[in-house]
Amino acid sequence: MFQLVRKLLFLLPPERAHYFTMDFLNLLVRIPLVTHLIFPKQKSEASFSFCGLHFRNRVGLAAGFDKNAKYLHVLSKMGFGHIEVGTVTPLAQDGNPKPRLFRLPKDQALINRMGFNNEGVDSMVTRLKNRPKGLVIGGNIGKNKVTPNENAHLDYLVCFEKLFPYVDYFTVNVSSPNTPGLRELQDKEPLTQLLQSIVKKREELLKEEGNKPILLKIAPDMTKEQLKEVAEVLQQVNLDGIILNNTSIDRSSLKTEMERVDSIGNGGLSGAPLTQKSQEVLEAMKKFLPKDFPIIGVGGIMNEKQGKQRIEAGAQLIQIYTGFVYRGMGLVKKLGKL
Repeated sequence: MFQLVRKLLFLLPPERAHYFTMDFLNLLVRIPLVTHLIFPKQKSEASFSFCGLHFRNRVGLAAGFDKNAKYLHVLSKMGFGHIEVGTVTPLAQDGNPKPRLFRLPKDQALINRMGFNNEGVDSMVTRLKNRPKGLVIGGNIGKNKVTPNENAHLDYLVCFEKLFPYVDYFTVNVSSPNTPGLRELQDKEPLTQLLQSIVKKREELLKEEGNKPILLKIAPDMTKEQLKEVAEVLQQVNLDGIILNNTSIDRSSLKTEMERVDSIGNGGLSGAPLTQKSQEVLEAMKKFLPKDFPIIGVGGIMNEKQGKQRIEAGAQLIQIYTGFVYRGMGLVKKLGKL
């Protein structure tokens, strides 16, 4: 059934198909009888501890799918143990011009250059006040496009403070390739300063709220020396964990005709072509971090075997995005048993 639905949806432009599907499901979930038919009640699952939080299973939905926290109630019924919303910025922004999301079916991949399109942090806060119970929610935070890098920390702090009472953990996104200059914040000095400012803000807010883990999400295109520097920064600022990885700018392993790839232009690649790269980054990063350092593995997880490999390599939790687009709820169910 899913294969037929996917085939029909793939007749639509990717971004339109995404919002059509999720808006339609958002309507259906309000009808109790239909909800039980489409989303059978989940069996009790094991609980996993990560950064002091308890997750009902190991699989989560990566940031970028629900940018504005509009679909949490629908997604919570699909079997995810956690959902990461965003990337959100202080002010609403349109993102890059359309089209900006592209399918590569031969590669089971996507290319996106969305550009942090979102309705702004205040809009997200309003929705999170009605968040579903029993679901761990992470807030993925970034900066507005017009904000220069020297002031980027101010944008991150605005999002951090406003979301603090409403999410369970934070992810600092400095690795999207679709905001000009953003990846420069992965360099050692600016990264240290940014993370220190966020950790300091948490210390101030913790007087009133419970603990909120802070994680860093990095790109899969970094050298081993860069990974080593990131690991040093994480330990220096006492960050809680890391997410490996964001999308890639590498096009070297694609099966799709290069003429088609070139016509798409810039953007972050996700899906099956990242399976090996993301696995290798995880294995390399493990060598630079203390044993059992909290890691969420994401990037190219398209089946149960690949999810298991990521966990065996040292990721305590995993996330999917493109695998969910191509494989649907069946993949969530399989990964939820790991």
